[in-house]
Amino acid sequence: MSTQTTEPPKYTKKDFVSDQQIRWCPGCGDYAIVNGIQQAFSEMGVPKEQFVMISGIGCAARVPYYVDTYGFHTIHGRAPAIATGLKIARPELEVWVTGGDGDMLSIGGNHLIHALRRNISIKIMCWNNRIYGLTKGQASPTSEFGKKTYSTPMGSLDRPVNPISVALAAEATFVARTVDVFNAHMKEVLHAAHKHEGSVFIEMMQNCVISNKDAWAAESDGGNGDENALRVEAGKPMVFGKDREKGLRLNGLKPEVVELGNGVTEKDLLVHDEADERLGYLLSRLGPPDFPMPMGIFHRANFPAYEKGVHGQVDEARKKKGEGELLKLIHAGDTWEVT
Repeated sequence: MSTQTTEPPKYTKKDFVSDQQIRWCPGCGDYAIVNGIQQAFSEMGVPKEQFVMISGIGCAARVPYYVDTYGFHTIHGRAPAIATGLKIARPELEVWVTGGDGDMLSIGGNHLIHALRRNISIKIMCWNNRIYGLTKGQASPTSEFGKKTYSTPMGSLDRPVNPISVALAAEATFVARTVDVFNAHMKEVLHAAHKHEGSVFIEMMQNCVISNKDAWAAESDGGNGDENALRVEAGKPMVFGKDREKGLRLNGLKPEVVELGNGVTEKDLLVHDEADERLGYLLSRLGPPDFPMPMGIFHRANFPAYEKGVHGQVDEARKKKGEGELLKLIHAGDTWEVT
């Protein structure tokens, strides 16, 4: 009996860089995200031909051209539905979905929430610049209340969608957030998403230099983010600040920012628990100016993957009824006559 094992393939970032000219505005946050994706894919030990990138319409939807894998540039808002079909048909594939906040949360909102609640093992990345960038700067579902854009010259009257809160409410079993300028953090999140079996939602906060410059300036802090970004890690107290001098704790049921010292220690702080979706939801509601913006994995849970359930039912039906014949299936079941 042979004991030989197959070594995982060894790639570099260049193996996932396509020959297509990138057509994004100079300085766009998309460059940093696609760079992080190419780097992370090269490190996952997955055969290149098993990766598939699926997108809808928008700036972020051009990624299948720029990452050298199999891919589909599909229909506005429908990428999660197409990815669902592919994952069920070919469950061995690594299926990644990419789209902007408008694509995912406006026209594609219905497809997004049902893909997440079904717990199908597709990895959905929502690139959030809080604007419709490709179509020149209309307000998107995540634009701030009062935001003045070409479509809302007097200020948006819509309350913005919170992508993390939506994903948690839709029962996604892996929910995370990262920022375009946090390369190492982004790759950590992508690697964790790759290992997760079930529905994945990652909010990729990014800058749009033309239509919404410095969309997340406070949170990314010029690439540092120590003052306004709270990097949550499982089992660790919630500490932040350039000198790790601040923390997050509960005062009754309300979160509050405290300064460490003068009797306040890390033992007094909230400790992150990825299994607690209630804590994940509480964190999803925080952000500047009163709180730091949480980054990392908000929630992770183990639940049977949808595609395994589908194939399990098919196998069970075959055992009970055999392979079946299409013609018999067409003529089977209830029939009626119209007179």
